[in-house]
Amino acid sequence: MELTSPTVIKELLAKFDAKPSKTMGQNFLIDKNILNKIIKAGDLNKSDVVLEVGPGIGVLTQELAKNAERVIAIEKDHTMINILSETLSKFDNIEVIEGDALEVIKLSSYKVYKVVANIPYYLTSHLIRILLEAENPPQEIVLLVQKEVAQRICPLPQHQSFKKTSSVGANMSLLSVSVQYYAEAKIISYVSKNCFLPSPKVDSAIIKIIPQKPNKNPKDAEKFFKVVKAGFSHARKQLANNLSKELKLDRTKTKEWLLGCGIEPTRRAETLSVQNWIALSSSFTG
Repeated sequence: MELTSPTVIKELLAKFDAKPSKTMGQNFLIDKNILNKIIKAGDLNKSDVVLEVGPGIGVLTQELAKNAERVIAIEKDHTMINILSETLSKFDNIEVIEGDALEVIKLSSYKVYKVVANIPYYLTSHLIRILLEAENPPQEIVLLVQKEVAQRICPLPQHQSFKKTSSVGANMSLLSVSVQYYAEAKIISYVSKNCFLPSPKVDSAIIKIIPQKPNKNPKDAEKFFKVVKAGFSHARKQLANNLSKELKLDRTKTKEWLLGCGIEPTRRAETLSVQNWIALSSSFTG
């Protein structure tokens, strides 16, 4: 069964009286080349345990099962669970779990594993944070995410070589700071919206995230994110305003603190690098 074929996908959905759910972000991959790029990025071998979030009809799941020892696929949509029972019936190394991926992962006890998935866009931020902050983070994370989100997550030099990049890639977000604090991240390839059925409104990108070892000291991480969240608390406001208000600091002392770290108080949070935030949190005594 060729699951990248639009005809096969439509026939499968009709057989199970199913429709792609917009609320669950269901867009099925129909490009074999992109599928191969995802598998290659996962650097899989026959000893790997792979966690997949949102397998949908199983197009990526099948390829993961061919290249790994075991695949754990978490699917929230009961209709898709029924479809998977047919499309994955020939594989004996796949475990399908019905449930909310975020909750399943929080309660899991996986030790050594990788995450490879075409995830719904709305899950991106929460899923990545949960994975990176887990007691046992994955060895590698390979995800298909929205293009602009990928450009925010990955350091600018990683995607400067691509001919078409959005200026949004130069700006940091709370998510990009989080990823770069815990891991190394890079864009593997951009993916046209035409590679999916139904076609989403925006293009995507394959990203690869490799968590750093050892994990950050919990107390250092707690202080780091306290400062970062304060900095990002109010969009478009100057850094000195946000930090003094959220951390309850004297404004003059806040300016001195920023200048002592080589940061102009008038800058905005999105313009700071992870190194800037580390310098700020390391010198924060509040």
